[in-house]
Amino acid sequence: MPSLGSARRPVLLVMRTIQWISAVIAMAFFSYFVSKNSHRNHLIYNEVISVLSVVFFLPAFISPFMPNLLSKYVVPIDLIFSYLWLTSFIFTAQDFDYGFCSFAETPGVSCSKKRTAQAFTFLAFIFTFFALCTEVYDRWVDNPEPRTTREKHDSSRPPMDAPVQSA
Repeated sequence: MPSLGSARRPVLLVMRTIQWISAVIAMAFFSYFVSKNSHRNHLIYNEVISVLSVVFFLPAFISPFMPNLLSKYVVPIDLIFSYLWLTSFIFTAQDFDYGFCSFAETPGVSCSKKRTAQAFTFLAFIFTFFALCTEVYDRWVDNPEPRTTREKHDSSRPPMDAPVQSA
């Protein structure tokens, strides 16, 4: 059966691009909210997660081209940041969707900006999750675990399921 790894690589690169752009846009909105003198814990958390994501997602752009080398580093980063972005999305939903939007977190900022920040937070989460699933699938299907060197070169020993020969 032919490998589909080469077909997944452009898709993974597109996912990585959308993931990074969503993190940058979310970072811009949360920076704007913090600059409006609203230094609440959820906004600071969202700002920190978006800034860290912009930095930590950069090696992920190379992972479609060097899956054997970078996949073992990118998968844990995606796993951790998928949970962090999910938490960030939950915080934005709690802050911006509870009660009247205009009086919610960061009063004086339009509801459209708050909902846009919430949308890009969700996009950063969902594309981080999709990239994680694609990266794991790509690593699992196309890169099976290699046998140890002893198993490769030791042909003198009997198979593992052979009966024991007594002397």
